[in-house]
Amino acid sequence: LRDNRIQLERSTPNELTISISDVVLSDEGEYTCSIFTMPVRTAKALVTVLGIPQKPQIFGHEQPIDEEKIARLTCRSSGSKPAAQLRWKKGNKELKDEGTEVVEDPNGKTFTVSSRVEFRVTKEDNEAEVTCTVDHESLQNSERSTTQKLQVHYKPTAKIEPHPQYPREGEKLQLQCDGQGNPIPQEFLWEKEGSDVPLQLSSDSVLIFPFLNKSDSGTYVCTATSSMGSVVAKYNLDVSGKIGPSKARTCSSERSVGQAAASAAQQSPQHLLLSVFSPFAVWADASPVPSTSSTYHAVIGGVVAVIVFLLLSLLIVLGHYLIRHKGTYLTHEAKGSDDAPDADTAIINAEGGQASSDDKKEYFI
Repeated sequence: LRDNRIQLERSTPNELTISISDVVLSDEGEYTCSIFTMPVRTAKALVTVLGIPQKPQIFGHEQPIDEEKIARLTCRSSGSKPAAQLRWKKGNKELKDEGTEVVEDPNGKTFTVSSRVEFRVTKEDNEAEVTCTVDHESLQNSERSTTQKLQVHYKPTAKIEPHPQYPREGEKLQLQCDGQGNPIPQEFLWEKEGSDVPLQLSSDSVLIFPFLNKSDSGTYVCTATSSMGSVVAKYNLDVSGKIGPSKARTCSSERSVGQAAASAAQQSPQHLLLSVFSPFAVWADASPVPSTSSTYHAVIGGVVAVIVFLLLSLLIVLGHYLIRHKGTYLTHEAKGSDDAPDADTAIINAEGGQASSDDKKEYFI
């Protein structure tokens, strides 16, 4: 045997067996076995060599794909004989190809197979895995595949996070403009509504207030910008000395109670009653998030209102009593003086009347 890969395994008068190692495509062909007897007997065998397909390659994913654009990917595998089959998956979902192309390799024996897929991408497809798998009878139930991750560019999103969450007057506050997207926003513009001058324009997403005061209250706007566009986020800052998201409204309610109590002292009792009790409904509505401080102020306000109400009620009763007891009292001590011609006679008549009368009676009108 001229080829060292071919070895004689068995030789008997009735049987001749050979083996071929490291089979290559050129080993394919017709093999003839001859037994030199009289007459000579021959037998032929056709050997077919399968071409094992190479690992597939995916093209078209090298550059990021913009959101809502069409992704066009190509999978290619060479060296298969007969031609292999290719199939696609995105995540766990099968993708239907747009067509398959089979081209004969330069050796004239194997084939290169190409398959194409097209689909519209969304932001959810960012980092999604796309897999191309080659199926061939030479693989004997095993798979040969390639996986690539998609890179999708999409518009940014942003939200503003305060640190601390409930800022108070005199404290330090940081507003963090959290920008997300692909690519991530690299420019942040801070503005305050009602102001014509921007507060900050830089790659820093944090706006810092070293020492808060009530003049800092207002609506702050963060504009986050990337190569895919810009997005706006807003935050309503309400600086107050109280804890909780409804700080300003709670303080406003407290001022209403004080103003009502002060103005009620100058008004009629009926008007005072309405002025004292109506703010409590405003207090309850203005403090949707209960806190120890708001409860404490509510109790104090209630006690003060009750005391004021009791004092005013007492004043009303006393005034009514004095009005009812105001009048003229008439006695009989000067009886007879009305008909006297002069003062001396009136005195004599009065004294006489007094002496003759044992009891004096008073009449209340």
